[in-house]
Parts: sequence; structure tokens; C-alpha cells
Amino acid sequence: MTTTDEKATAARNNSASLRRALAILLHLGGDDAVRGATLSELASGLSMNKSTLLRLLAPLCEVRLVEQDADTGRYRLGWRTAQLGQTYLERLDLRDTAHDVLEQLTADTGETTYLVIADLPEVVYLDKVDSLQPVRMYSRIGSRQSAHCTGVGKALLAHADADAVNAVIAHGLPQRTPRTHTTEAALRADLAVIRRRGYAVDDIENEPDIRCVAAPVFDHAGAAACAVSVSGPAGRVTAERVPELGALVAAAAEEISRRLGARR
Repeated sequence: MTTTDEKATAARNNSASLRRALAILLHLGGDDAVRGATLSELASGLSMNKSTLLRLLAPLCEVRLVEQDADTGRYRLGWRTAQLGQTYLERLDLRDTAHDVLEQLTADTGETTYLVIADLPEVVYLDKVDSLQPVRMYSRIGSRQSAHCTGVGKALLAHADADAVNAVIAHGLPQRTPRTHTTEAALRADLAVIRRRGYAVDDIENEPDIRCVAAPVFDHAGAAACAVSVSGPAGRVTAERVPELGALVAAAAEEISRRLGARR
């Protein structure tokens, strides 16, 4: 075997070892390994023999990416993974993280998409991708709307804590269109539907002839960090299209949630 062949073989072996080490980390970080895993469980779950696992676990434990419980012998993620995760989260820019997802959602739906954060009792429009349709939405980045009558606002309220929802209701539920929820009972009933269904609908409740479908985005702590939406004229965003758009918006929100470290 030539020196070049030997180097190529070594590179392949190193690459395979790295993939296996990463597989260990991903397995220990999964929902099935909350309590960690024994060597036998790792061997079974990853289809690796124990000697290979021990060889790969040694350097992972050395740098504290993996820890072994002294009493039970179970392996779990080490404190270094939390440090890496925190560094990642601190450097996240929400707009950069979500923008390409908004672009794809606009391409899939043909309508304007938004990324919105809560500043209750209002929401703030953080980013948008315009539709190419001749008649489209013109909301500006940085603009504000009431939470109780917008799809994005209701998506966020549906997963807000009780105090936040109570404060919005106490602030008042002004009517923007004939369809706006102006009573506590109507708003709470809609929020319950949103939680069950997974997405919210502004059914011409905020602006005349505008319908919006929105879904919440969750962060690593399980909180609703922001919401993503599709909006357009009611003649295009018809009631019949709502289930289709709801599925697309929910999938987009799930992808952004995944990037934010959500586990749900």
C-alpha cells in the first residue's frame, strides 16, 4: 500500500470514528435517554460492540462531553454540552435563524410571511418576506398590532402564562372589525382551539378583507418565543385554504423551533 493509500484509509477511519462518536452524543441527547444509558443500552441502541463504544467514550468523557455516573455506571451528556449549547443560543440572531424558512414559506404559499415577537398587549413585526402577487400585504418591519385580534398574537397568547393572558384581557379588547373577539369568553375559547389545533387564524379580525394563519415558535426552554404567519387578501387566503396553510405554517414554525433548540 502506498503512502497516499495509507493516508486515505486513515482519513476514512477517522471519519467513521467521528460519526460514531457523534452518534453517541445524539443518542444520549435524545428523549429516550433522559436518565442516561448503560453500556449495554448504548450497544443495543447504536448497533455497536462494547469495545468500540468504550474506545469512543473515553475521549468524550475526558473532555466532559459525556459523564459516567459513579454509582449506576450510566452514561449521560456532560456539562460541556450545556456550555456549547448556551454559547450557540447566545449567538443566535432570530431573524437570521428564521429568514430562509420565511422565504420557503412564501414560495410554498405565494403569500407574504412574517416573523413576530410579543410585547404584550401588542406584537412587533420583526421580519417579513413579501409575496410576488400584485396585491399583497404592506405591513412594515417594526410595526405593532394588538395581540388579541391578530393570528400571530393569538398564537403567542395561546401558549402564554395565565398572568400574561389576564393582563391582555384587562387592557381591553378593542374591536378592529366586526369579527374581532371583544369578550373574554370568545378570546379564551379561541385560544383553547389554537392549542388543540396547533395554529391560529385571524379570520378578518384585524383588518378588513385580510386573513392570516399563524403558528407559535418555541425555544429551548419550551416557551413561545415568537410566531410565524402567512397573510393575504381573503379572496386568496380563503377559508377553504386555511387547513392547508395551517399545516405549512406549523411545519415552518416547527423548523424554526428546532433551530432554537426546542424539544417539543
